[in-house]
Amino acid sequence: MEDLYKFLGVLIYMSLVSLPSLQDYWQQNHILSVPLPAKVMTRDRFRSIFWNIHLSDPEEDAENDRKKGTPGHDKLYRVRPLYDDILSACQAYYHPRRELAVDERMVATKAKTGMTQYMKDKPTKWGIKLFVLAESSSGYTIRFSIYTGKSMTASKHDVVMNLIRPSCLGTGYHTYMDNFYTSPKLFMDLASMKFGACGTYRETRKGCPRGRANALTKKCEQGSVRWIREGPLVFVKWMDTQEVSVCSTIHPALSGETVPRRVKNRDGHWAVRDIPCPTPVIAYNKHMGGVDLSDQLIQYYSTHRKTSRWYKTILLHFLDIATTNAFILHREISSAKKVQPMTHKDFMVELVCQLCWIDKEGVPQSRRADHVPVGDTDAREKATKGRLKCKRCLQVDNKRHDTPWKCQACDVPLCLVVDRNCFVEWHK
Repeated sequence: MEDLYKFLGVLIYMSLVSLPSLQDYWQQNHILSVPLPAKVMTRDRFRSIFWNIHLSDPEEDAENDRKKGTPGHDKLYRVRPLYDDILSACQAYYHPRRELAVDERMVATKAKTGMTQYMKDKPTKWGIKLFVLAESSSGYTIRFSIYTGKSMTASKHDVVMNLIRPSCLGTGYHTYMDNFYTSPKLFMDLASMKFGACGTYRETRKGCPRGRANALTKKCEQGSVRWIREGPLVFVKWMDTQEVSVCSTIHPALSGETVPRRVKNRDGHWAVRDIPCPTPVIAYNKHMGGVDLSDQLIQYYSTHRKTSRWYKTILLHFLDIATTNAFILHREISSAKKVQPMTHKDFMVELVCQLCWIDKEGVPQSRRADHVPVGDTDAREKATKGRLKCKRCLQVDNKRHDTPWKCQACDVPLCLVVDRNCFVEWHK
């Protein structure tokens, strides 16, 4: 277990100190030499762990592979144990604020998995696609699901409903999404669960109003607004440089807000003018960027490395989610205590130090430095007399032996005599 922590610590260190190849981190007497990885573990030990690491039982993987083409086959079986654990951890330690955002995220890989996607509008074109629910203000990743390809039976409606779990979150949240997900049916279902929703929409989506007599045209003046209310749904169209369509169950159509825009006067000069802007558009622009903020924080110090094994790519992304969420938690706790939080870089450095058990000068520390025997101050005769009951003797031999000694770090009474050294046996 200690080696696994060190392995993760070295991976995070590599996100802080970028070198061309893995071997360069263990180069000696070279212009690229860095001292820390060799102090933590040998290169062969690190590579051995990275080559052999699995997130599931290989025998059970083989059994799952035999089910290919049947409903019982799970494409994510190789990452399923850690996948479930990381989802539980994301929801267990933080209760998000009201505004949430739903969007896609790409994890870069070109491995031939049957799940690899190409998305031309994303900065990362090729990779495994994740549907992510994140807090708008901080970028905290609350839930996510991995897209497994065309065989994935869940619709866009089901994807959002799977991400939003009242049993975990409670109710009363406002969820923002783009036109890939927005539909009147989804918004009505969320409203029935006491979740508000706001998002851009496509006119061709079933249930959305279209073909109205007073619809916006390209000749309409900038700032023109059209809106329709259907029960809890309000559909708003606004003319900016081009037409913007937004649907909401939580906002009025207009409440007097304006936005500055540069417009050309009749004399041909440019000037800044405030034009009316619908409330849903302002709220959408303010709160939709939660997943983009999460992606940005992850990319600052990402452990991503090229590998032909797709499940290792997912493992490294899970590590990125964990470290980024941990940093956001650190900021929230510091804010609650009214103390200055660490910067993102300093937080990652501290994380490396604790995982690798080194100080910030790169000097390894002994994990057993505090595990020393201390005596009971009332026992002054000899080592075999005391009022404390040795814990190892009770657990292993089912016998009671009194002792004046206990471990300083563990605070556990233990025998320390010539013919019975429970202190050494306990710490093995």
